[in-house]
Amino acid sequence: MTARNAGLVACQQCGQVHPLHTRICKRCEGRLVSRDTQSLQKVWAWLIAGMIAYIPANIYPMLLTSTLVERSESTIIGGVVELFDHGSYGIAFIVFAASVMIPVGKFVAIMYLAISVQRHSGENQHERHVAYEVVEFIGRWSMIDVFVVAILSALVQLDTIATVNPGIAAVSFALSVIFTMLSAQAFDSRLIWDADRTNQQ
Repeated sequence: MTARNAGLVACQQCGQVHPLHTRICKRCEGRLVSRDTQSLQKVWAWLIAGMIAYIPANIYPMLLTSTLVERSESTIIGGVVELFDHGSYGIAFIVFAASVMIPVGKFVAIMYLAISVQRHSGENQHERHVAYEVVEFIGRWSMIDVFVVAILSALVQLDTIATVNPGIAAVSFALSVIFTMLSAQAFDSRLIWDADRTNQQ
């Protein structure tokens, strides 16, 4: 039985349970809503924005390196290939996982959750809820590339000898991660458990 079926509503901020039609939490004074009716619209809007921002993040250079003799530009995939060619297999895998596998996996997972809720699917509810928690947890660790670029840009500034600057892909990748995090946070996970009630009706 869900809290909604029992005539209760839980505060999303502090967890305090109140009667269903209570509007303000007595503990933290947060707004109480049994379900976010606009959750899926927000999820799709932020997700599409994140996917659009992810395209230039892979097309344009992430790092711009300038030395006395040459200037080079490195994309995400190009950087992975260079690391692999230099024998840094572990670092290459970490960069590939953080830059490609995790973002794409998050896109797929959020789309799956949103579509399953729209179809009122009652299958694998527990597994879907776990998938949602995983997506929300790893979101904060998806900025590894941006952190590396920021650190390199701050450290490698040797005036006319060598400089490292972030490319437009760094901004695009950061925006993609932020939009995806907002998409995951906009998803009302309580909608997963409403399928049984909908199917019974």
